[in-house]
This record gives sequence, structure tokens and C-alpha cells, in this order.
Amino acid sequence: MQEQDKKTEQDIPVTETAAAETAQANPELDATADQAAQINDQLVADLQAKVAELQDAFMRAKAEGENIRRRAQEDIAKAHKFAIEGFAEAMVPVKDSLEMALKVETPSIDSLKEGVEITLKQLSSAFEKNRLLEVNPLQGEKLDPDRHQAISMVPAEQDANTVVTVLQKGYMIADRLLRPALVTVAQGK
Repeated sequence: MQEQDKKTEQDIPVTETAAAETAQANPELDATADQAAQINDQLVADLQAKVAELQDAFMRAKAEGENIRRRAQEDIAKAHKFAIEGFAEAMVPVKDSLEMALKVETPSIDSLKEGVEITLKQLSSAFEKNRLLEVNPLQGEKLDPDRHQAISMVPAEQDANTVVTVLQKGYMIADRLLRPALVTVAQGK
């Protein structure tokens, strides 16, 4: 029977009271548990502070992104609204010259011609300043369908598909075609 009692005592699990008794018997284990709890609490506090810091940084970055987007939209709207401003500034003196020419009460043909030449120079200068370039192909130049529009083909003593005459100059704004040059081209021989 004593053997049975020993067996039963060995099979009984350690209870809380037994753990407490063990902790009282060994105070080093209790101190280590307290230190681990303090370290865990410190880690949790540090992580919560880091999360709060990252949330704040995220919200600031999000607000800055929205401000940049809004400013960019405003800049684009202003650019569209005032895109022609430079060209308009260059054209105002041309208009002034034309108005002055009309105010002359008794113009001579020579003075009119001189005024028109000066006005044309002003206009050409305004075109150059704003990158509005003439497309005026020379006779014998190869037809460029990206810059020229052939109106008709005529018999000529030059290679086929080359410019014979320019009926109307074309214009480009920088690298974009505004209006093709209207030309007649040579037929094949």
C-alpha cells in the first residue's frame, strides 16, 4: 500500500501552491520573472511609441502628397490659361504698327510699303521668338508628306515627287506641324 501512495504522489501535477512554494524557496526565479515582465512592458511601450511616430510620419507624408498634387493641378490650369501670353506680348507691337499705318491721313505708296515691311519684320520676329517656323520648300526638294501637302502633279523636267512650286507656305510650332505647305509636285518622266 505504501507503494501505491508513493505512486499517486508522483503522478499528481504541480499546482499553483507548489509553484509558489518553489518560488519562495528559490527567490532568483521570481526576480528573473519580474525582470522579464519589465523588459516586455518596456518593449511594448517602445513599439507603441514607434507605431505612433510612424503613423504621424505617414499622415504628414500623405498631406504633403495631396498638397503637391493640388499645386500641380493649379499650375497646369494656369499654364493652359496663359499659354499664349508670350505670343500675345510679341503680337501687340505688330497690331500697334498696323493701327498707326491706318492713322496716316495721306499715305504715299512708298511710306505704306516701308510700314508694311517694318510690320512684317516685327511679325517675323514674333514668330521666331515663339518658335513658329515657316515651312517653305525649295524647288526640286523631295516631297515630305509630314510637312507638305501635294495639291497637284504637273509635268516637269525634274525628278518625280519633288516640289515644283509652293502655293502656300506651311508653319510649324517647334516640332509640331501647324499647317502643311501646299505644293505642286513633278510627275514621273
